Amino acid sequence: MVTTTPAPKKASPSRRIIAITLAVLAALVVGFFVFVSLYTDWLWFAQLGYTQVLTTQWLARVVMFVVGFVGMALPVWVAIQLAYRLRPVYVRMSSQLDRYQEVIEPLRRLAMWGIPTFFGFFAGFAASTQWQTTWLWFNGVATDVTDPEFGLDTGFYLFAMPFYSALLGFVSAVLLVALLVTVVVSYLYGSVRIGQRELRISKAARIQIAIIAGLYVLVQAASLWLDRYITLVQTGDRITGPGYTTANAVIPGLAILSLSAVVVALLFFVTAVIGRWRFPLVGTAVLVIATIVVGIGYPWIVNTFQVQPNQFAYEQEYYQRNIDGTQAAYAVDGLEEMNFTAATDAEAGQLREDAETTAQIRIMDPAIIGPTVQQLEQFRSYYQFQDPLDVDRYEIDGVSQDTVVSVRELNIDQLGAAATWQNTSLVYTHGYGLVVAEGNNRTTEGEPVFLEQGIPTSGFLTDEGSFEPRVYFGENSPEYSIVGAPEGTTPVELDYPTGTDGSSDTKTTFSGDGGPSIGNVFNRLVYALKFQSEQILFSDYINDDSQILYDRDPAERVQKVAPYLQLDSDPYPSVVDGRIVWIIDAYTLSANYPYSSTVSLQEAISDSNTSLQRFGLDDINYIRNSVKATVDAYDGSVTLYAWDETDPILQAWQNVYPSTVKPVSEMSADLISHVRYPTDLFKVQRAILGVYHVSDAQSFYQRDNVWETPNDPQNDTQLQPPYYLTMQMPGQDEPSYSMFTTFIPSSEAGTARNVLMGYLAVDSNAGSTAGVIGEGYGKLRLLVIDADTTVPGPGQVQNTFDADPVISSQINLLAQGQSEVRNGNLLTLPVGGGLLYVQPVFVQSSGATQLPTLQKVLVSFGNEIAFEDTLTEALDALFGGDAGADAGDDGIEPVDPTIDDGTTDDGATDDGTTTDEYQAALDAAQQAMLARDEALRSGDLAAFAEADQALTDAVQTLIDLGSAQ
Repeated sequence: MVTTTPAPKKASPSRRIIAITLAVLAALVVGFFVFVSLYTDWLWFAQLGYTQVLTTQWLARVVMFVVGFVGMALPVWVAIQLAYRLRPVYVRMSSQLDRYQEVIEPLRRLAMWGIPTFFGFFAGFAASTQWQTTWLWFNGVATDVTDPEFGLDTGFYLFAMPFYSALLGFVSAVLLVALLVTVVVSYLYGSVRIGQRELRISKAARIQIAIIAGLYVLVQAASLWLDRYITLVQTGDRITGPGYTTANAVIPGLAILSLSAVVVALLFFVTAVIGRWRFPLVGTAVLVIATIVVGIGYPWIVNTFQVQPNQFAYEQEYYQRNIDGTQAAYAVDGLEEMNFTAATDAEAGQLREDAETTAQIRIMDPAIIGPTVQQLEQFRSYYQFQDPLDVDRYEIDGVSQDTVVSVRELNIDQLGAAATWQNTSLVYTHGYGLVVAEGNNRTTEGEPVFLEQGIPTSGFLTDEGSFEPRVYFGENSPEYSIVGAPEGTTPVELDYPTGTDGSSDTKTTFSGDGGPSIGNVFNRLVYALKFQSEQILFSDYINDDSQILYDRDPAERVQKVAPYLQLDSDPYPSVVDGRIVWIIDAYTLSANYPYSSTVSLQEAISDSNTSLQRFGLDDINYIRNSVKATVDAYDGSVTLYAWDETDPILQAWQNVYPSTVKPVSEMSADLISHVRYPTDLFKVQRAILGVYHVSDAQSFYQRDNVWETPNDPQNDTQLQPPYYLTMQMPGQDEPSYSMFTTFIPSSEAGTARNVLMGYLAVDSNAGSTAGVIGEGYGKLRLLVIDADTTVPGPGQVQNTFDADPVISSQINLLAQGQSEVRNGNLLTLPVGGGLLYVQPVFVQSSGATQLPTLQKVLVSFGNEIAFEDTLTEALDALFGGDAGADAGDDGIEPVDPTIDDGTTDDGATDDGTTTDEYQAALDAAQQAMLARDEALRSGDLAAFAEADQALTDAVQTLIDLGSAQ
């Protein structure tokens, strides 16, 4: 019986047309969305004037993709073609290979083109990610600083070495893939046969395989030679960079192995000619043995029997190299050290010579008073302030004033039912105003003293007459806003609310150039697709002059126009020449500076104010604050200034992006007066100086003077953040705006003594001359505390405050009822010949409405402490009744917070008690505390017990009165 299999039905022409049509439509849709992304990026960069940045990236990525694609696909294609075309025509094949060929043959053409294309795409995408490395190599500059091992310019390590390493890795991958496909194709088509314990290779296949293998080994030889230079940035047991063993055993060994690999490669080339595989195979085996002996065994012998028994003698030179390289890479080589014998006795008049410093001690903690500023200055629920607040300084009536500042921004999440598209996109478009408060002062109620505040704004900035308070670009701006209209059009944007009930609002129209135009239908369409909002396309409120503002976070804007920079974690607002601008410090980083130790960036900058962040390059060994960037809060314009024009990495990037960074000479005097030394850079430097404050190899080797940053007394799992103050360091002629931090002894077990070992300051005042950086700016000064003087560290001082019975009792009084006591930042100041600790104490309700107010100030000097209502009173109490200097809160008469303010007009509380009863109990408690303190000083235990009982009774009376109410 004969059966036939019906032929498969062919797809009908109509189905084929439909399938092709759908595929074309899908490709068009995908292509259009890709176009929308690229086109909107172009519009955004063009509006800012940074199209060169975008086109450079596009061009570089395309070029690198093409190079990677061709560099991989072409050799692989040639290898396949040669292996196939040079196959033996008449050869006896096994039945298994015959079946393989039957399966492969119908797909042979597709595979010959598809396999190279497949690997080419992967290589192209991988190469495109290396465009920055390639462009830096091509535009790299010399640094005129040479490494101590090879005598090469450090620019080689910063720019060339990463490129050569990536290039060798790419070429190795290409040759490995080419070798693999050559072997596979040769096997499938009989050029390579395995059988009867015999491997047979045709002459053509032998030549091709041997040449590719020789090239691969030759590339490995180059890689081994490059590894000699890579040792200068590799981390060892004690240092980064080669020590004695690496310099005298590993590096020479790598040179020997590299030359040996060249010989093995030549043997492969010889095999291609004479056909003997024994020579390269024996050479390869010898190379493997040499790698074990020369690369591992010999360095182990040198280290074990020569270096370890005499470590310092052999390693001293290399330790010194590491010290010098690290200090140069982190810009701490200009550190000015001063031995400091701290006074510990507090005497009357001791602060007289530090009067200018004490007048600027900041008692308003920006990390605590945020809710207070929010309550006093919010005005409407849709406004918000950054928490924590920022710090800055302004010159008022010729005197520099340290301030706490914050921008009043929008919070459209609070609009509730009013959060329609029209409101969130067209009406609520911007924040309004900058709040500025004195850092060193308080009101009688313990609230900030505002220098600029309110809606509409009022204060010293507004009084200057040209202040622009509107904030269209901020850290919390809406995703996008549509602004702008022809002159004479009725405004729709809410400028600021007026009236107590909000029934009357002031409207405005944006008049700047802040975003791409969406005045035509096509642009409206592409942005409707970008933001997935059809209202952008159909809204009648959008006109020919409309602009769309987006990507409004200042840090995001700077990052987009300068993708090669790492930005500081703390952008801050200032008023410069009448406009609110965001000032952002930016860094150039590297992990390839020779002999410089590595630091984890995220670990170095994280503290109680800054959470852990992720960085593209985290482990660094070089950093410079190369750029100061500004973002105008009104129109979003971004300006980059080359702050460190000597930085070689910045110079290289300026070659990549010409004319995008302006010189310092174009900075206005007002802008320079608000520039400060960057926080993150200072944190990285203090992390390095914990070990590298020593400059000699002996101290470094012994590690008997290693320091660390103390934990925050209010959060013992996080480091204490540095702080800005206007203060005069020992050795300075006058007070200067500076940043400070402390050091305590380091301990691997976490049980270090909490005593001060060092005090680090950096001059953060850049001056006030247009285009000129102040002479002292960036000067690092380190006070090394005399070892014979024990100065308590922040943790120890905090523990003393918390354990003191008199202070504890007063804290309990402040915390009565529903109140919560919060300790502010613990500041350390070198005044009066010693180190003064200052800590403001705030009281806030534990309920929903929290309004922290400053009520007390703790101070410590040596072993003496004081706890008073104002800093001036506390200093006087600490220094024998007259400190000789006043603080910024001099003359303030605080309202007593322990007296409940819920009294009736006749002085009675709601439950019938009177303020007299509260005052009597309070007086009794204070008298008892004084008596107990005196008894403690005199050692009279009986009097102490009696006073302690009286204090307990008085406190209980106050608690009972509070509970009754």
